Amino acid sequence: MQIILDEHASLSAMLRSMQMMVARGPGDRAQQFFDVLRAMLFYIDEFPERLHHPKESDLLFPRVVRGSPSVMATVEQLERDHMSGEKAVRELQHLLLAWELLGEQRKPEFEAQCQRYVQFYLEHMRLEESVILPEAERVLTEADWTALDAAFLQNRDPLTGKHAADPVYDRLFTRIVMEAPAPIGLGDG
Repeated sequence: MQIILDEHASLSAMLRSMQMMVARGPGDRAQQFFDVLRAMLFYIDEFPERLHHPKESDLLFPRVVRGSPSVMATVEQLERDHMSGEKAVRELQHLLLAWELLGEQRKPEFEAQCQRYVQFYLEHMRLEESVILPEAERVLTEADWTALDAAFLQNRDPLTGKHAADPVYDRLFTRIVMEAPAPIGLGDG
């Protein structure tokens, strides 16, 4: 349970940091701005979409529904979100590239889609935390929790700050933190 909450918190921080970056705009460091936003979107596509969501869909949700069929409609909504999330982040990556390569006329479309995406994702996590996780606490067995713990411990999100990054992702996380301008990251503000 704590791993899921920690991963949600780090993703929420990343989403809000993206909003702050977009609100600030590129200023006189356009290349750094676009590089950081690309890295943030890649993180969202790579970690939550490919590693976190499958464990929820394949392991957590079925167990919760088995113990509490009344949450089936919520799980169906969350599954639709999972299925559309990868496409949505890829579309956002494309819109960012269009803004970078084709200029300011593409900025409003990116900004609007970024806001919709962040709100969508925050609502998705709120639904998981307000409906699914309380039900999980109520209905899951010790054996369920053992299986879930083992799965979620395999590749934990290093942005939670609670453990070292997988060397495969270390460069990505370092880049985001070191290049994002303060107060978002440690880069020049």
